[in-house]
Amino acid sequence: MKTADPSLVIAVARSWLGTPYHDQASLRRVGCDCLGLARGVWREVVGPEPFPIPPYSRDWGETGPREVLAQGARRMMPEIAPADAPPGALVLFRMMPRAIAKHVGILTGPDTFLHAYERLGVIEEPLTPAWRRRIAFAFVFPAR
Repeated sequence: MKTADPSLVIAVARSWLGTPYHDQASLRRVGCDCLGLARGVWREVVGPEPFPIPPYSRDWGETGPREVLAQGARRMMPEIAPADAPPGALVLFRMMPRAIAKHVGILTGPDTFLHAYERLGVIEEPLTPAWRRRIAFAFVFPAR
């Protein structure tokens, strides 16, 4: 599968900077959550969303037998090892030990990423060791 140009993914993701946080929304400059940011980047880089996103909980401590977010991403994106994730990759974070991965970001450089964070909206920040060790899955956007 051909993958999207990482510089395009990053430019589109950065165009969401400053978008306010809004749970389960996906409208640039209006509101989005972390998954809504990824969905918006997908629409601009790849095309229409391939399936509707069902409602989801905001609980970062949620546990369970299924990695729902990762399974959904696998349906549409090539998976790569988190250690091999280049700028432009979508990364899924496991925010608490033994919890399922529930937070999404897009790598913008070797040590930076962009995500939507409650109260802060869409921000770009350093991929600190604390963030890096939480990466559980990584995917690359396919080409249009």
